[in-house]
Amino acid sequence: MSHRRLTIFAVAALGALVGSGAAGTEITPRAVLVLPFDASGLASGDQWMGEGIAQLISLGLARHPAFAQVERARLGTVSGADLWSEMQVRQAAHDVHADAALYGRIGRKDTALVLEPRLLDLKRDHPETMSLEPMTMADADLVTSVASLPAAYARALGVALTDHECDRIERAARPTRSLRALELFTGAQMAFDAGAHARAADLLGRALAVDSTFPVAQYTLGVIHAALGNRWKAAVQFRAATQIDPAFPEPYKALGDLFLGAPRQLFNQAIEAYSFAIKLRPFYADAHVGLGDARAAKGDAEGATAAYRAALALDPVNPRTHLRLGKIYAAQGRCFDAANAYARAIELDPRAAEARLGVPEDVCLQLAR
Repeated sequence: MSHRRLTIFAVAALGALVGSGAAGTEITPRAVLVLPFDASGLASGDQWMGEGIAQLISLGLARHPAFAQVERARLGTVSGADLWSEMQVRQAAHDVHADAALYGRIGRKDTALVLEPRLLDLKRDHPETMSLEPMTMADADLVTSVASLPAAYARALGVALTDHECDRIERAARPTRSLRALELFTGAQMAFDAGAHARAADLLGRALAVDSTFPVAQYTLGVIHAALGNRWKAAVQFRAATQIDPAFPEPYKALGDLFLGAPRQLFNQAIEAYSFAIKLRPFYADAHVGLGDARAAKGDAEGATAAYRAALALDPVNPRTHLRLGKIYAAQGRCFDAANAYARAIELDPRAAEARLGVPEDVCLQLAR
């Protein structure tokens, strides 16, 4: 697909009329860490379900402004752990400055699956571990049953949900009704996280052969094509995802990323795509970050600063956003503000080498002149 056709697609998408839900500014978000469920008690061919449950929970919680999900990649090597003891969960949540960790166990009783959700709430005076109501289901009912779990976690964390919000969360956590498609999708996510991009693309292609109406799989395949440098294929997948679910903002944000990284300077098109993703989901922090990147690329420091601040209001524990804000401040000669932003990025992620380098004071002062 040419850059011109990508532009036409983005502009046409702006005509869609889809409700965006509650505004993120009305709710103080809680940083939550969603971990794979312990599936060690299952047969080896079923152990993917532990990660699959985590994927479904994440999809559901992404539809409510009360939750800012912490990327597991920030955990480092422990992110690939198969088993999570309570001590490991506490340490992981502490390391990434999470307010809560969502985890649990899945096993069998006779032929039925038994799900035991758990919650570590760190916002209380004393961290508290809670067990949610166990769930028993047949294998074929896994996706449908787990779809109710994100809302159950939200209520356990004291978030009051309207019927509309509950329905929206459950629909997001039920992206496919095919257990086989979910299995292939989960395997693809795990392969992608491990850097096996070609393997991930193959698994997603197979998932879509099982369920071509699986919007998250269509979108994720686009992300993988983009990572492999196949921009045209990525754009096709993002468009396919929006055709299946016009209210799904992630593909529009990803399209903005394509525009921003294009050889030609397609900054205005990127701003349109990010803005439409935000229209669909006002509390979509990553889309606000993308909007800030696009405005920064255009030399609009004030607009970039506003976008990054909006992102941090929605996801205050994302170190990369603090780093971006620090760079904008440094470019404006606001060295004190830049130093504070870099310091916060390092506090949230001690491995943030770029933030440690920062901008030397003499260079910062020259930029201010």
